[in-house]
Amino acid sequence: MLTRSLKIGIVCPYSWDTPGGVQNHIRDLAEFLIAAGHEVSVLAPAIDESKLPDYVVNAGKPISIPYNGAVARVLFGPVAFARVRQWISQGDFDLLHLHEPAIPSISLLACWAADGPMVGTFHAAAKRQKIIFAIGPILEPAIEKLSARIAVSEAARLTLTDHLDTDAIIIPNGIYAMRYAHGKLQEKWSGNTIGFIGRFEEPRKGLSVLVDALPVISRFAPDVKVFVAGPGDPEEVIKSIDPQLRHRFEFLGKISEEDKADFMSSVALYVAPNTGGESFGIILAEALAAGACVVASDIPAFDDLLGHGEFGALFESESPTELAKVVIDLLRDAEKRKQLSLRGKMHAQEFDWKNVAEKIYSVYEMSIVGSEKVRLASDTRPWNRFLNKEEKS
Repeated sequence: MLTRSLKIGIVCPYSWDTPGGVQNHIRDLAEFLIAAGHEVSVLAPAIDESKLPDYVVNAGKPISIPYNGAVARVLFGPVAFARVRQWISQGDFDLLHLHEPAIPSISLLACWAADGPMVGTFHAAAKRQKIIFAIGPILEPAIEKLSARIAVSEAARLTLTDHLDTDAIIIPNGIYAMRYAHGKLQEKWSGNTIGFIGRFEEPRKGLSVLVDALPVISRFAPDVKVFVAGPGDPEEVIKSIDPQLRHRFEFLGKISEEDKADFMSSVALYVAPNTGGESFGIILAEALAAGACVVASDIPAFDDLLGHGEFGALFESESPTELAKVVIDLLRDAEKRKQLSLRGKMHAQEFDWKNVAEKIYSVYEMSIVGSEKVRLASDTRPWNRFLNKEEKS
């Protein structure tokens, strides 16, 4: 039970306006903690301040940088550092929770700017990044200031140990499992259907793998149809599809959370053909909670989440041939789909916020035992050294 009321400051490194797994995780965690009686303030970059919830403080407009196979919208620099210090000074926090403090962002700035109880959550699963080598000598002392470190998956933990030679406890991302458990079967999405949700224009989301698998799938399942939901312009994707197969694809655009639950409950298979860069896979956990039969690439994060194939079917990443084999097998075997769905739905409860938040709160309590409240750091030399390095370069 989350019984002791705390004043918690949470730092989101990415633009609040841009949909993403980290932002969604922070939003849900903040709202869960507020509902449990805690006082929470989230500091985040944002473009449109008028659309921020009451608990979010705008740190300023983000800039876009390439990161981990996508575009990250982050905020960094002297003005941002001043705003971070002001937020900490006014917050009177019992604890700071910094997300992705190992990348140049306001989370790293907060780590430099504060002393006292601080928890860091690491989401990224990526190959060694050149940017880490560039600022490693300055970054490592900041990470050592953290009272505790959380990784959202084994893949994220290994990334942390590989980059910074430090460890973390694993607490997965959270979902509201019951929001997806009562999705209604919609005839328009049912039958021999495959569902996909994501920013399909990003190559790492792997829609091209599914596109390339469809010629084989359609030979064995002549009535198969693929529904693609998510933001993006489908025009370029449609051009890459065999003209004879284009009628089998339907692009739905962004769909609501209610529609998402119905969608995942209706399609015969939910396919996640991602090629890498994923540290957890919230969308997979949501699909499991909705009772979907999940097919996913065997990247480490998905392999781990799906219990090495116990709770969903896996195929060799980036292989359209292997994806086609798995899809055809499952479309032909309704009982196998049903059993995978049932096991997956039970497994999804592990990621429900009532379980995940308890684990996070236990880390909070451990971090503040015998500690004073968060305060501004008296030593800002790491930030000054970074500034000097920037000026020289």
